Amino acid sequence: MAANKQPFLSDIQTIRRRAREHMQRGAVTDSYTLDRDTVLKLLNEALATELVCVLRYKAHYYLASGINAKSVAAEFLEHANEEQGHADQIAERITQLDGTPNFAPDGLSSRSHAEFVVPEDLAGMIEENLVAERIAIDSYREIINYVGDRDTTTKRLLEGILAVEEEHAEDMKTLMEDFGKKGEPAKPAAPARRAGAKASSGRG
Repeated sequence: MAANKQPFLSDIQTIRRRAREHMQRGAVTDSYTLDRDTVLKLLNEALATELVCVLRYKAHYYLASGINAKSVAAEFLEHANEEQGHADQIAERITQLDGTPNFAPDGLSSRSHAEFVVPEDLAGMIEENLVAERIAIDSYREIINYVGDRDTTTKRLLEGILAVEEEHAEDMKTLMEDFGKKGEPAKPAAPARRAGAKASSGRG
């Protein structure tokens, strides 16, 4: 009984011939059905966004001051390093798609989806970083939806970056809650702490 096998998408000779054509295009083959120029534009905007985020977090790290500054600044530095890693990953993917990563400082802020804002107070820095992370999250989700399953390598890359950006946003949200608004320490909100203080004074 002859097995009714589903044929491969393309015969091996065709695949070999296509692989030898346009070899200068690297990983980009004829089976790439997305508009490559659009993908490269989106990735270069994502690259600019990550670079601006690196610069913003670095600026906040060095300029953070106040009683709560040390631990918050450490968080800023950690995020800056992770954003730099994202920029490197995106730049590498751009080159794989036979594009040119745009590191030019001219126009960096206009290509970036996030803004470079350096408030004078620590609470303002935390807030600006949270806003920027939320912008990045929305941007990556839209790019992922556009790419879909027609470029699974880019999709997986951006999904991994998106997961980290979501963690960053949660970190900034937690810092904002702990630090409080307007640069003032957060008011004690734990009932147990207040109750403990009363009980202690009662024993005295």
